[in-house]
Amino acid sequence: MTGRELIDLCLTWPDAYEDYPFGDEWAVLRHRGTHKIFAMVFEREGKLLMNLKCEPMQAEFWRRVHPQVTPGYHMNKTHWNTVDVNGGLEEETLRGMIDHSWELTAPRERRKSR
Repeated sequence: MTGRELIDLCLTWPDAYEDYPFGDEWAVLRHRGTHKIFAMVFEREGKLLMNLKCEPMQAEFWRRVHPQVTPGYHMNKTHWNTVDVNGGLEEETLRGMIDHSWELTAPRERRKSR
C-alpha cells in the first residue's frame, strides 16, 4: 500500500479530512467538526507508518499480538500505537485499528449514530 492509498482509505470514514500541519512529511487525518486527530501517516527509515489512537488495554494487546505494532512514535505511548502498514498486517486488522481510533476521537453524537 502506498501513503496516498492509506490516506484515501482513511478519508472513507465519515467527516474525515486530510491536513498537513507539520509539513508535507506527515499527513494528519482529522474529524471535520472537532478537528481531532484520528490518524497520522508518515515514512521513517523507508517504512510507511501510521499512528493511531487506541484504548490502553487494546493498545497493549495489539502490540503483543502483532510485531508490526509498537508504542506511538512521537506520541503518548499509552494511548497511541504506530503501525508498520506494509509489515505484513492483514488489511482487515488495519481497518479495525483505524476504525477504533476514529471511534475514540469522534464527537459523541457521531459515535452514537454509527
